Amino acid sequence: MFFHFILLVVSLMGSLRSFHVSGCNENCADKPAFTPTRLVVKHGDPTSAICSVCQHACLVNGTTTDLEKAVGDTLRNGTTILWTVDRLTEWHTSPICYYSNAAYQCCSSLNVTVYQPPDSVSFSFVNHTGPMLEGHQYTLQCTVQDVAPVENLSVTFYRGQTALGQLQSNNTEKKPVTEIFSLNITPSKEDDGVQFWCEAKLELGPDGPQRPPVVTSENITATVHYKPQLKSSSSDLITVSEGNSLQLNCSAVGNPRPSYTWTSPIRSYSNGSFLTIDSVTSADKGQYTCSVSNHVGTATVKFDVDVKESYIGLIVGVIAAVALLVVICVVIGYLLFYKPNRMGQYNLNDDFCSQTNHSAVPSVE
Repeated sequence: MFFHFILLVVSLMGSLRSFHVSGCNENCADKPAFTPTRLVVKHGDPTSAICSVCQHACLVNGTTTDLEKAVGDTLRNGTTILWTVDRLTEWHTSPICYYSNAAYQCCSSLNVTVYQPPDSVSFSFVNHTGPMLEGHQYTLQCTVQDVAPVENLSVTFYRGQTALGQLQSNNTEKKPVTEIFSLNITPSKEDDGVQFWCEAKLELGPDGPQRPPVVTSENITATVHYKPQLKSSSSDLITVSEGNSLQLNCSAVGNPRPSYTWTSPIRSYSNGSFLTIDSVTSADKGQYTCSVSNHVGTATVKFDVDVKESYIGLIVGVIAAVALLVVICVVIGYLLFYKPNRMGQYNLNDDFCSQTNHSAVPSVE
C-alpha cells in the first residue's frame, strides 16, 4: 500500500512539473537563456549546455527554477544550471529551462539536433544493366543508408566532375532512415566511357561540423551505344584526271565499331573506311556510296566522281608520227637530191665519143 502511495506522489510531481513547463510563456522579456543557443551533436557523443534561468525575476519571493530534461544530469550554481550528457543516444531531446512565480511562468527550450552520417551510399541505374542507347532515357539512383536527420541531407549526382543535379528529402523523421534519390538522364555519345556517381552530404549549418559529413558512392563507368557518325561528308564534285589515283574517305565513329560497305554502278569494292583506285579510267566515273552500319543505325555518304580524259598518249603519238614523217622525208630527200648531186653521173658512151671525135695533132718535123 505504501509503495502505491509513493508511485502516486511521483506521478503527481511529474504532472505538476509538466503543467509548469507546458503552461509557460516562451516570449517573456526576461526568459531563460541557453549557452550555446543550439546544439548539434553526433549520436553517441557527449554534450553540455548552460542555462541562465533569470536575472531579475528570480529575486521575487516564491520564484521556482528548474531544468526539465529527458537525459543527462544537471548542476545548479545560483541562477545558472549546467546540463551535461556523457553519451547522447536520444534522437528526440529538447531540455526546457524555466522559472515560475505568482505572476507568470517563463521558459526556454534548447534546440538539439542529433545527427548520424550515412552508413553507406550506393549508386546504380534503375532496372538496367549493360550498355545504354544514345537518346534513350535512364534513371540514376542513389541509396543512402541510415542517415539522420534526413531532412538535412543533400544528394548530388555527378557525371565525372560535373554536377548533374542536387536533391533533398521531405522526410522529417529524426531517427536514422534509408532514403532513395532518383534522377533521369538521356545519354549521348559523349557519355560513353564517363563515370557516374553520387555524393551524400549532411548540411548541419554553422553550429554543426565545419566540414559537413560527406559520403560518396562507387563510380560506374557508362557504356553508351550510338549509331555511326561520319567524321566528314562530301557534297562537292570530285574531279580526277585519267590515269591518276583516287582515294575516298568514309571514316566514322560509332559504338559498337561500325562496318563499311562501298557500292558503285560499275564494280564492287572491299570493305573499309577508305576506297582507293590506283589508276583511274573513264569507266570509274560515277557516284560512289559508302554505308556505315552497326546495330544502332546506319549512316550513308555519297561521292560524285568525274574523270577527265588524258591527252598525253595522243600528244605522244602525234609527236612520234611527226618525228617518223620527218625521218622519212629526210631519207627520201637524201636519196633523190643530195646523193646524185654530190657524186655526179658517169656514162661509158660519153667517154667513147670523146675519144673518137678528137683530131690528131700533126707532128712537127
